[in-house]
Formats: sequence, structure tokens, C-alpha cells
Amino acid sequence: MRKRRPKVDYSAEMNKHDSPAVRLLFVFLGILFVLLGIAGAFLPVLPTTPFMLLAAGCFARASTRFYNWLLNNPAFGPTILEWRRHRSLPWRVKLTAIALMAATLGISIVFFVPWPELQTALALFGLLLATYMYRIPSRDRPK
Repeated sequence: MRKRRPKVDYSAEMNKHDSPAVRLLFVFLGILFVLLGIAGAFLPVLPTTPFMLLAAGCFARASTRFYNWLLNNPAFGPTILEWRRHRSLPWRVKLTAIALMAATLGISIVFFVPWPELQTALALFGLLLATYMYRIPSRDRPK
């Protein structure tokens, strides 16, 4: 049986907005980003981590309950905490994201995009994005 991590209260990291209407908008956006992030876990076209980071940012401005729920979530919490505390991504998460992005763009370029100009643009975009992601620090990178 897997040990459960104790629930941590992250409310000290929050900076709630003064306006209830803006907080409601942030909660709505946070939920939308969580749903997109969950979809991204199953669809190789959508990235999960950026949507969860956006959701955490929205919840940090709006809802203690949702913010604590997201950061205590065993699937998404560790990656969000790693980014918030160290501005780094786990090595495995980064390589998986780059590999899935390369596969998805490669399949799109070869099978679905008929115009050479757009194929070239997609390939360059993928190369730039992969380079950017690779340059994000990873504290657990093997030596």
C-alpha cells in the first residue's frame, strides 16, 4: 500500500485578489486550465504541465481550497511545486514532453500538412519549442 503524503496548507503563498468578481473569474479560468491539463495527459497534442501551472497561478489569486487541492494532488502537485520553488522541471517530465511534441509534430508534418511552407514552419516551431524546453533547468538531471 502506498503511503499518503500529509496534506500541506499552501495558503501563505497565495495573494488573493481583492475583487470577488475577479476571484470568480480566476476560479473559472483555473478550472478550465485543470480540465485542459487533464485532457493533455491523454492527448499528445496538449501539454499538461503548462496548463497546471496556469491553473495554480489562477487559484493562487482566488481560492485557498482549490490551490491547496492542486498542490497536494499527487499527480500534479510535485511538478507545480518544483516549478514554483526552483523554476525547474523534472528531467523525465521534460524529456517526455519533448518526445511527445516531436512525435505529434512529426506525424502532423508527414501525414496531415500538404504545404511545404507550413511543414517548414511547423518544424521550425517545434525545434524552437524543444530547444526552449530543453534549456529549462532540471535539478534531477542525471550527470
